[in-house]
Amino acid sequence: MNRRFILPVTALALGGLVLAGCSGGDDPEGGSTSGGGGTMAEGCEDYADYGMHEGETVQVYSTIQEREADDLVTSFEQFEECTGITVDYVGTQEFETQINVRVEAGDPPGIAIIPQPGLLARLVEAGHVMEAPDAVEANVDEFWSESWKGYGTFDDVFYAAPLMASVKGWVWYSPSEFAEKGYEVPTTWDAMMELTAQMAADGADNTQYRPWCIGFESGDATGWPGTDWIEDIVLRQAGPEAYDQWVAGELPFASPEIQGAFDTFGEIALNPEYVNGGLGGPESIISTSFNDGGLPILDGNCSMHHQASFYEAQWPEGTTVAEDGDVWAFITPPVAEGDPAAVTGGGEFVAAFNDDPATVALQTFMSSDTWANIRVSLGGVISANQGLDPANASSPIGQQAVEILQNPDTIFRFDASDLMPAAVGAASFWTGMVDWVNGTKTTEQVTSEIDATWP
Repeated sequence: MNRRFILPVTALALGGLVLAGCSGGDDPEGGSTSGGGGTMAEGCEDYADYGMHEGETVQVYSTIQEREADDLVTSFEQFEECTGITVDYVGTQEFETQINVRVEAGDPPGIAIIPQPGLLARLVEAGHVMEAPDAVEANVDEFWSESWKGYGTFDDVFYAAPLMASVKGWVWYSPSEFAEKGYEVPTTWDAMMELTAQMAADGADNTQYRPWCIGFESGDATGWPGTDWIEDIVLRQAGPEAYDQWVAGELPFASPEIQGAFDTFGEIALNPEYVNGGLGGPESIISTSFNDGGLPILDGNCSMHHQASFYEAQWPEGTTVAEDGDVWAFITPPVAEGDPAAVTGGGEFVAAFNDDPATVALQTFMSSDTWANIRVSLGGVISANQGLDPANASSPIGQQAVEILQNPDTIFRFDASDLMPAAVGAASFWTGMVDWVNGTKTTEQVTSEIDATWP
């Protein structure tokens, strides 16, 4: 599941970055760049292709709130000054429901930042989303991979450009503990399991200690951290083609490939000798919040915690996140040496609900490398935009994540539960993980029941 958190950052000066050349030299309106008329201010030469639209307002609607919303608004300031467009930003926790209400009522925003391709697909199928302008598609062709473009494409028609991104599958650990005990970061899944067994043996005299700590609790969304584990294992163990078939409903949960991923995860999650340090055994996974799941690493009660890059924000104030700090992370390793790098992740997509010139101008700007560098420099987020300078990310983990996303050899797949129908990805898959880790249902029972909910 693509869940959003705000990383603690120090704001960076934008300097010349704000005035850096805009990508996509094509006129975003497909004709004259004069837009709504008027003359651009001095220093706005690099925004000339967007045209002047004095007095025009474009509403941007999304799930983003609090500090991250403030930074999003800041990222539009130079654009507003140079084009005369006012960006009216509205963020809400009820986005997934309200965007449907608004479009059905004939009151859509100009632009929506949509966090799930599945929701985007439903809005496209209902005929609410405009086909992306040529300038937006040109930016995406230049700065994004084909797979990212594909998530915004339906029936061979391109609708929505990617925006921000996240990399999942990090395994958090204590560098000082690894150094002290001679542990090495594993490079294969088997090596990780061997390390797990060694950790369990080394900590056998400590009744509080277990190698792994895991938390599934997340209110109505309890269970989603377990889906991230399964997704990472399917991608590595069964491969990207099987992953794609699974997401499309062509490979059922009850197939050997997916059941095998559950069983592989079960070697960790269902083993009372391996979880949950300082918290209890496997039965404590459901009652442990995902926010607190990795914190026993700081107490020495566990050694590893699987969670996305956003978990950097969950460490207490004063925790140093660095290769030689209090905590660091490595990407869940491949099954075998030499396997291509494979990661799962999340992201957002920019959909427009009208083709007004001001909307097109803002939509084009948001698909550019210029916007990506401005926003990432403000901190707390990353992007898979190939024109993004990794150095602009606000933390070492963020910089590493950008490099992973930009590596042409990386196999990236979007979070499966976000791509699946909501009845599965945001319902039975979550609850199935709860039943499975509680031991109330077997792998066979859970996977068959999830398949029964597929529309």
